[in-house]
Parts: sequence; C-alpha cells; structure tokens
Amino acid sequence: MSDVNSMKGKKAIVTGGGTGLGAATAIGLAKRGVDVCINYNSSADAANDVVAECRKLGVNAFAVKANVAEDDDCRALVSAAVEQFGGLDVLVNNAGITKFAKHSDLDALDAEDFLRLYKVNVVAVYQMTRAAQPHLAASGKGTIVNVSSIAGVAGIGSSIAYAATKGALNTMTLSLARALAPNIRVNAVCPGYIGSGWFTKYQGDAVESQTAEQVAKTTPLRVASMPEDIAESILFFAGPESRHVTGEFLIVDAGMHLGFAPLKAR
Repeated sequence: MSDVNSMKGKKAIVTGGGTGLGAATAIGLAKRGVDVCINYNSSADAANDVVAECRKLGVNAFAVKANVAEDDDCRALVSAAVEQFGGLDVLVNNAGITKFAKHSDLDALDAEDFLRLYKVNVVAVYQMTRAAQPHLAASGKGTIVNVSSIAGVAGIGSSIAYAATKGALNTMTLSLARALAPNIRVNAVCPGYIGSGWFTKYQGDAVESQTAEQVAKTTPLRVASMPEDIAESILFFAGPESRHVTGEFLIVDAGMHLGFAPLKAR
C-alpha cells in the first residue's frame, strides 16, 4: 500500500492550475511532496496564491503564464518546468473553457465556437502531451491525467460543443494510452458538477447557487462536489496507487450519470 509520501520528489505541471479544480490538484500534489509548476493564462494573482500555498507545504512551486491553445506556449511551459525541476513525472491537463448554450437551440453555436473550444479542450491537451512526452518517458513512470467531463460520456453539459470536445478528449485519452505505453500512463477523470466558480464565471452567482442546490437534491449521493473532492481522483491517477491502470476513465459525479441512458444499465 502507498502512503501520503509515496510521490515525494516527483515533478508535475498542472494546466489551469490557478483556480478551481486545478488549484485543488496542485495543492493536493504539494501535500504529497510533489514539486508543482502551476500554469495560468489570465489568473496571475490566483496562481501566485496557489504557489504560496504549495511552498508552505515544503515543495518547489512556481507559476508560468502560457496559453495552452498555442503550441509554442506549450513547449515553453514544459521547458520552464524541466529547467526548474530537472525532470517531469506528472502532467495534469486541466485547462478548459466552455460556452453555455441550450442543446435544443442549434443556432446558439457557430463554427467559431466549436473551433475555440476544441483548441483549448482537445488540441491543447495533445500539444502539452507532445511537449512533455520525452521528459515523462525519461522518468520511467510518467503519468498524464486529462480532466474530461461527464458531458463527454453522456452528451450533456453546458453546450453541445463542450460535450463534443470532452467526448473527443476521451477517445484521445485511449489513443495516447496505447501510443505512450509502457513508460507513460494516460487516464482521464470525468467530473459532473464542481462548485469551483465555473457557473459564476459564465452565468453569475445566482446560477451557481441554484445549480449546486439542484445537484445536491438530485444526485444519488445527495452532494454537490467541490474541487477538493474531484482532485482526490486526479491524485489517484497521478500516483502509484494506479500504477497498473492506463486508458481508463473515472466518472466522479456523485452518481449523476446513473440517470442517463444508456448508462442506466451499468
């Protein structure tokens, strides 16, 4: 059995690590003794706050501004982490964006919306993986955790475009798991609702509160998950507890998916 110190000395990058689930994941890694490179694109103050929290835990942590939708930024981000740490063991592809649109309103989305979401939610993951591959392989036990969504499994969520990107991310996780074995494992976590400010960012505090209340009333486990709850699953895939697992998806949604066909029979 592994203990809380089983990852001590490992090196990680968390994209979108300044807020929400990314921040909770970075801090969770630091608690396990992992040095963390925290990527952000616009949340500099928040990212630096996470850096400070990680450093309090006794690890090496620093923040790097990079737009992971751009390949040059991905390569520069990985280079900065490797230069600072001397290697890389873990990549958490957490950065993501959405556009809220009713699924029944097909005029609410256009091609540019799809391309914008795909560039961050899918292409960026590929670019980060490509940039990190040689360093993760050199570690001998490299691991990649992609943050997907129940949207990519059940075809629900903030918009059809968002669900489509997460479905693509899931299939890419399988492809990469085959391509990068045996030295790199690739898995994905598929959260449902997370009380991370996602709805506040796009739709305001009132919608966030209403959504959390509704989720807590309707999920089988009667809870609305917080970033720290989902981060535990990411840490599982990042750590040695999952050393024999690759190409897998873990739905972490308090049982929300049990109400969606064709998953009812699972």
